[in-house]
Amino acid sequence: NVQISKVTPDKFLKRACEIARQGWGQPAFYNTDELIQELVNQGKSLVDARNAGCSGCVETGAWGTEAYWLTGYLNIPKCLQLALYDGYDVMFKKQIGPHTGKAEDFKSYDELWNAFKTQLEYIIDVKMRGNLVIERIYAEMMPAPFLSICTDDCIKKGKDYNAGGARYNTSYIQGVGIGTISDALSSIKFNVFDNQKFTMKELIDAMNDDFKGHEDKTPKYGNDDDYADDIMVSVFNEYKDYITGRPTTRGGVYHVDMLPTTCHVYFGDVMIASPNGRLAHIPLSEGISPEKGADINGPTAVVKSCSKMNHCETGGTLLNQKFTPAAIAGEKGIDNLAALIRSYFAMNGHHIQFNVIDRQTLIEAQKNPEEYKELIV
Repeated sequence: NVQISKVTPDKFLKRACEIARQGWGQPAFYNTDELIQELVNQGKSLVDARNAGCSGCVETGAWGTEAYWLTGYLNIPKCLQLALYDGYDVMFKKQIGPHTGKAEDFKSYDELWNAFKTQLEYIIDVKMRGNLVIERIYAEMMPAPFLSICTDDCIKKGKDYNAGGARYNTSYIQGVGIGTISDALSSIKFNVFDNQKFTMKELIDAMNDDFKGHEDKTPKYGNDDDYADDIMVSVFNEYKDYITGRPTTRGGVYHVDMLPTTCHVYFGDVMIASPNGRLAHIPLSEGISPEKGADINGPTAVVKSCSKMNHCETGGTLLNQKFTPAAIAGEKGIDNLAALIRSYFAMNGHHIQFNVIDRQTLIEAQKNPEEYKELIV
């Protein structure tokens, strides 16, 4: 990865863009100024924040002074599915959430939103209770002596790295599917409540039928359309606010990341069709990227939509974008790519990286995978 600040020379940024253009999926680009602000917001000293950076996927950490744990992933769109079916999981045929009413009985978008909030908060509470048990197991039965030697304050406190010995002890829960949930709620709000194009029962029937014979045309996240983007911000804020600041057993607090690793694939597989037209078992949106095919107004619209989320209140967000080689060819292509990164980071975006590959290559790789072992996507 490379970290880019406001004062990073253009020559360095453009050289990194030239490497990214080769199609290796690297380097990833990180916003130094925003990253430091994230850590300061979490209570790190400015010195420790400036000595820190990104690691793992996209998460931030105060290296040498912090024990920062990623404690698993949370399927946000699944919480909406539970809200639409009164807390009942129609895929696994069991009641797993609280009773919040049937979708057909919701008379307004606010009623639906409140049901979603209730399901989301319930699932977060379940997740948090499990986390606290796991934290105690690590503290009592899984000491990390080498990390304790390397991390400041463990020796001074006489506590292990896994038991709260570090100067900072942060835990994160990773939110997954923000693009999917934003488009799903946008579809319901736009079609059912604002424009009465169809009823909630008709929507549920379409979902149960996996949208066979149905078509969805609504505002989508990723197009710099406030109708959908405002919903994204509301979902993010609800998720973030309900988690941020809750105590860990190690003397620290919880924060959120917005990254999936590969959980968006599994999370999609355990869901039926969702209201945005996504079919059953299809992967959810990954990171904070828009739903597949939903962004139709180009990369600048995508970064403007993504920047409406307050990245500084997270511990990391992940944004992938895809370009064909022709789109960023030549010196002008490098200039445009560098300008896109600068623009996104000026809006406090946290991270961005690029797949540079053409459609035909992907098709050929599907047919002859042995000949494309070096391909990185």
